[in-house]
Amino acid sequence: MTFSNISRRTFVGGVAGAAGLAALGGRAQAQLAMPKSPITLNVVDVAGNLALTQKPIENYRKAKPNLVSKISFTKAPAPELPGKIKAQQEAGRVDIDIVLTGTDALAAGIDQKLWVQMLPAHASALPKLNDIYLEPAARMQTLASGQGVVVTYYPSGPLIEYMPTVKTAPTTAEELLAWTRENKNRFLYARPANSGPGRTWLMGLPYLLKDADPTDPIKGWDKTWAYLKALGENIEYYPSGTTPTMKELGEGSRDIIVSTTGWDINPRVLGIVPKEAKVGALKGFHWVADAHYVCVPKGLPDEKMAVILDLISFILQPQQQAYTYDEGYFYPGPAVKNVPLDLAPAESQAAIKEYGRPEYAALIADNPIELPLMPDKMVQAFRRWDEEIGAAKKK
Repeated sequence: MTFSNISRRTFVGGVAGAAGLAALGGRAQAQLAMPKSPITLNVVDVAGNLALTQKPIENYRKAKPNLVSKISFTKAPAPELPGKIKAQQEAGRVDIDIVLTGTDALAAGIDQKLWVQMLPAHASALPKLNDIYLEPAARMQTLASGQGVVVTYYPSGPLIEYMPTVKTAPTTAEELLAWTRENKNRFLYARPANSGPGRTWLMGLPYLLKDADPTDPIKGWDKTWAYLKALGENIEYYPSGTTPTMKELGEGSRDIIVSTTGWDINPRVLGIVPKEAKVGALKGFHWVADAHYVCVPKGLPDEKMAVILDLISFILQPQQQAYTYDEGYFYPGPAVKNVPLDLAPAESQAAIKEYGRPEYAALIADNPIELPLMPDKMVQAFRRWDEEIGAAKKK
């Protein structure tokens, strides 16, 4: 599998992104002092990332009991977490040490100035990210504005997933819209602000529809917003997350949903979606890459920050990255180079061998891979979708 077909649009970060990457190579900053006794870390996951990184995080605690005595793990919806962190910061009592997030809460946190500026301030405590990342993962790093570090990556979607009962699956965006008109309430996708497939669908449509500017959801998405409104006339409701869409596909109450490589493979491994479900890419599609980040809320003591930086470095080691293959949830998963599938645990290898799709290699090699929207634009896109598309049909 190669990632050579990265389109020129992935340079959307422009000069600022290039400067951010250049800064990752700088290692002049002094490292923070480690704690004198083991600490406790509280980790909140708003992206499903623990399926990929909980084992490496626990391996860190086992490897360094002198630094960490206990790690607690909790999960939360991405849209709710920024407000909770902001309230804790205003009260001067931050009890969240690490946030595992996708681009959604990353963007919201940057917008609200919640995150510690890790790069270039703490570059000396981290690996030289440019040297170890896969090329698309390095470009995903530019979206973090130095306020998060990529720990997992995948090309994502948007794909459509459907049951074999759909005899003639749509092959273009126009055919999909026509299909939904003929099959009311049989198509479904989740709220983009809390769904990887929903978010990828939202950002992938401007490429499918050849909209004026796929990087500008306010001035450049006229075709996209019109299409989403027309599509919404044939959608019963928008779930708050991806899992309900998978369950409804598996139960037979929907025939086509929006998906990604990982959301295709993993629910079939788990039996939520039947193994025989199929996937398709609409004609002219561009991958919209996705990644998970470690972000750190402002307000932590230096000794905790020192341990968190060391933990991030540990997670980025190839042996730990191999766990991110999981059971295909974020397929492939590793953000760094030289992590072949045969380095992954046996159960991961078996799951991907049985439920993976050989066609993914060609789809990834032969179609452009785009960066998601920049954080400020993503916030604008989510807000507009919530107000204009989802408001009347949320559930």
